[in-house]
Amino acid sequence: MDISEIAVREFVEVAPDDRLGQIQSLFDRDAPRGVVVVDDGEVQGVIGERDLIRSRVEEDTKAAALAKSAPAVDRDEDVREVARVLVEGGVKIAPVYEGESLYGVVTADAILEAVLDNLDAITVGDISTDEPITIHEDAHVGQAINRLREHGISRLPVLDEDGDLSGILTTHDIVDFVVRDDERQGRGDRSGDLDRMLDIPVYDMMSAPVITAAPEETVEDAVRRMLEEDVAGLVVTGDAATDVAGVVTKTDVLRALTFTEEETLDVQITNVELVDGISREEIRESIAQVAEKYQEMTVVHAHVRFHEHKEKLRGTPLLQAQIRLRTSHGQVAGSGEGYGADHAFHVALDKLERNVLELKGVVADERYRGQLLRKLGGL
Repeated sequence: MDISEIAVREFVEVAPDDRLGQIQSLFDRDAPRGVVVVDDGEVQGVIGERDLIRSRVEEDTKAAALAKSAPAVDRDEDVREVARVLVEGGVKIAPVYEGESLYGVVTADAILEAVLDNLDAITVGDISTDEPITIHEDAHVGQAINRLREHGISRLPVLDEDGDLSGILTTHDIVDFVVRDDERQGRGDRSGDLDRMLDIPVYDMMSAPVITAAPEETVEDAVRRMLEEDVAGLVVTGDAATDVAGVVTKTDVLRALTFTEEETLDVQITNVELVDGISREEIRESIAQVAEKYQEMTVVHAHVRFHEHKEKLRGTPLLQAQIRLRTSHGQVAGSGEGYGADHAFHVALDKLERNVLELKGVVADERYRGQLLRKLGGL
């Protein structure tokens, strides 16, 4: 399946110097799927409606300040490849070209809607993230923000004093609170307001009740719920409705669309622009070598994420690398920090290998692989 019927022309083209206040009025008037920032005929980035609505920047701020770099795709590109570039680019919208001309945009939601009927053979448990990062409801919002940033995630299941699920806190909840606070207090002196917000208990900012999914239900049902409820992810519950067993997001589903039957290991890289000093092929081969040491473990998919810290050493940034493998033994991950992508990746790789060792002896379960590949093979 290609994206020729998914790409739409409902977008607005703006210049980098256009004010965000003007762009917001275009959204209100034309209800486009997104904004494409173009400078002298070259696409500079994209702005999604949610990014614009939830932004705290002043109306006089220029579009270039909010635009996100996004990979351009051809109108007849395969849906799997488009899903890949959206995930690796960390965006939910991409500009679409017909030949050399800008045709329109394609969104993550449009892709998910188009492939819904092909997701009934995959269960939520097949693609969800196990052992998710959580936070207790009496923790401060500042702690939650640090946890979100440290792990490169956008949502935290919130637990009560008994360890039961009581709510969900997302980056959108935090931004919404700040925006409402801005509107309530006006545009006067905000000195000290941020510190007070960071001290607010998570309980006061979380959303409840939580929209959940069961491990055994189909991804099709889970995605329909995300689209209907306008949320980007669901908490996966265990035997009891208050047991947190995992998290499944739209990004997890997009990533599942990139699974292939190729003999070479499929590796996906988020924030690929940070990769310097090491190639994608070197990353793939290094992960494959770890996997091949333990032949009873089949790796279905590998995801590598790089995150840049502010610290530098002789001009080389401090990076965090996270490697997550989806295997026949379940999910296994490793993370580490280093100066430059090569250093950070190999620190994470060492941690990954130690964690893989802990999986030895676990009973393999590849029941979903054939179903998944057969169903997605028709896309």
